[in-house]
Amino acid sequence: MIDEEAIKTAVESILKAIGDDPSREGLAGTPRRVAQMYSEIFGGMPQNPVDELQVGYELGHREMVILRDIPFYSMCEHHLLPFSGVAHIGYVPGEDGRVVGISKLARVVDIIARRPQIQERMATEIADAIMEGLKPDGVGVVISAEHMCMTMRGIKKPGARVVTSALRGIFAKRPATRAEFMALIQD
Repeated sequence: MIDEEAIKTAVESILKAIGDDPSREGLAGTPRRVAQMYSEIFGGMPQNPVDELQVGYELGHREMVILRDIPFYSMCEHHLLPFSGVAHIGYVPGEDGRVVGISKLARVVDIIARRPQIQERMATEIADAIMEGLKPDGVGVVISAEHMCMTMRGIKKPGARVVTSALRGIFAKRPATRAEFMALIQD
């Protein structure tokens, strides 16, 4: 549960600390708006992404399934600035051929992105959730994102993208499977 009252108080303190007046006309509703925003963008905190993968279909499908270009927004836990980009997920169903509705994969990304996050851990958490929830022969996750902590502060390099991956099972063990996945997620 997100404590919106505590967030409002904290935002008022921040506004005072930077030398502004939280009661002035333009800022009067800002603490409330920020609290509501934080409830939305950190809404993944209480959710378990594995729960999204419980409803599946045993189709006997044994070929790679890929959902690519899944847009996401997250907050860098180091600076509380946003980063955004796309995630690509591929998996090969396990012996039972169990697949999951593709929207469930996008929901896993959303839940994990809606937490204070670093991109490297985000890729790992997505891959691990899919391995736990689907028990596939393997999973691959690639994330490409632009980080505002690099764009608007610090080194100030807009357009630079961070690319991370997490490979499990046959995606890690079999170069041909990994190469097929990487080729299929390219534009």
